Amino acid sequence: MPKQKTHSGSSKRFKITGSGKVLRERAGRRHYLEHKPSTLTRKLAGNAEMAPGDAKKIKKLLGL
Repeated sequence: MPKQKTHSGSSKRFKITGSGKVLRERAGRRHYLEHKPSTLTRKLAGNAEMAPGDAKKIKKLLGL
């Protein structure tokens, strides 16, 4: 059997923690920031954990 390739788009968007959780960036913090309140942009900062059902799909894309 050949090796399974990692989905390159997914590898750039998601990180796996040591305990196996999948982390993602929050959406809505890329552009048009001058129109969005500072409270919102601060709220969108940092990483979020993926939902369990989605995390299973992402792990398959990452070859885990």
